[in-house]
Order: sequence, then structure tokens, then C-alpha cells
Amino acid sequence: MAPTNVDGKPRPIVVSGPSGAGKSTLLKRLFADYPDRFGFSVSHTTRAPRAGEEDGIAYNFVTREVFQKLVEDNGFIEHAQFGSNLYGTSVQAVKNVAEKGRTCILDIEMEGVKQVKKTDLNARYLFLQPPTVEILEQRLRGRGTDKEEDILARLKQADKEIEYAKTGAHDQIVVNDDLEKAWREFKAFCVPDQA
Repeated sequence: MAPTNVDGKPRPIVVSGPSGAGKSTLLKRLFADYPDRFGFSVSHTTRAPRAGEEDGIAYNFVTREVFQKLVEDNGFIEHAQFGSNLYGTSVQAVKNVAEKGRTCILDIEMEGVKQVKKTDLNARYLFLQPPTVEILEQRLRGRGTDKEEDILARLKQADKEIEYAKTGAHDQIVVNDDLEKAWREFKAFCVPDQA
């Protein structure tokens, strides 16, 4: 049985880790293997939709004014600014997943983790860590999608996130040095009754 809150609803799972650690790969596999068990909270953003992104599916695309109103009304569990755009996880988005009887997965970064820890969400926290920052750099460069300054910024941020993970902020740290081993550990955390 999945860990639940006192109301019987599944406890949300917060997944964090540096860009390039393998979060998307493991989350895609989790959703494919357990399509009716998990759900993503659809985040809000002030950025414009990219090609193929649908409102309410990829993100809830909103104006800066609508976003600020949600902040003022304490409508976000966590929110942050990246570049010139705002991103946030709304309380309602997490509730929407729980209402379906599914475990809500939040894929958020370090500042978001710190904010969620201050809420009554009673989440479980998993940190996905690369084996080394050098290997992370190889992965980021291997993607061929980022500019040099973006890679350097991501590596600097990765150092901060790895240091934060050492503080004991997470329930589990999975080191992604071998994808199948990482998957087994990730799955055991997310689906403990299937481990």
C-alpha cells in the first residue's frame, strides 16, 4: 500500500535533482509502468507556450497579473522565478491529482523543495543525484541543447543542490550511476508495495 495522509489520500512525492541527473527518464518510465497510480501537478507559468504545448496539460499558461494574484491569495505551494518567467505549483493542482486517488508527483528544484517543506503537504522527498559533477557535465554537453553559459549555470546550481541534499532534507537520495540500479531504487521509493 502506498504511504497515505490521515485523510487516506496518497502522500505526494517531491522529486528533485540537478538538470541532467535523469529525472525525466525515470519519471517517464514510472508513468508508463503505473499509468493509473501517479499524476503530475500541472504547474503555472507566465512564459509563452512552446510549439505543441497545450494549456492545462504542459502548463497552465497565465498572465503575470493572474500569477501575482495567486501568490497574494496563497494559492501556490511553491513558486520561483527563472529568467524573466514565473513558475509555480498551485495547491489546487496537487489536490486535483489526489482527488483522482493518485499519488501526485512534483518535479521541482531546490528552492521549491524548501518551500514545500514549510507547508502541510506531508510529502515524501527523493533527490536524484549524478555520480559526479564531471559526469553531469558530460551528460549536459552530450545533449547538445544548451549554450555554454547555460551549462556553466546548471553546473553551479548542481553543486548547490548536491550540498543541500547532504543536509538530510530528502527521505532518500538515489545516485544515478547505473540507470537500471537507479530505476530499481526510484521505483522502490515511489511504489513501495511493488518493491
